[in-house]
Amino acid sequence: MAHHSRLSTFVLDCRVEDLKAATEFWSRALGKPVQTFDEDGDGKYAALKTDRDEPILLLQKVDHESRIHLDIEADDVDAEAERLEKLGARKIAFVKRWWVMEAPTGHRFCIVRPQREPLGPHLNAWD
Repeated sequence: MAHHSRLSTFVLDCRVEDLKAATEFWSRALGKPVQTFDEDGDGKYAALKTDRDEPILLLQKVDHESRIHLDIEADDVDAEAERLEKLGARKIAFVKRWWVMEAPTGHRFCIVRPQREPLGPHLNAWD
């Protein structure tokens, strides 16, 4: 059965004490207003407002070094993980509802459920 995926989100992993200050910095730097300072109510995620045809900009409070990773949204996260494994990626961990993956280049990325509906327009279809 075919599944679909597309680039979803740029995640700014921030090793900071104050995620609100980091969010305000990136909001001003990128010219994007703050959508929320606390997306899940746990103080770990903040989001900047982007248009529906742009990738989501998410800030995540982390314990590791600060970096940027991307999320790929898919209507079948397991099928997408398997497809990417065949291309040389490897599964690192399943967390809550998504796969943390590592590309052959060493970059970490996540495969997440659809973040915006509908899943198009920049949609890939895979067999």
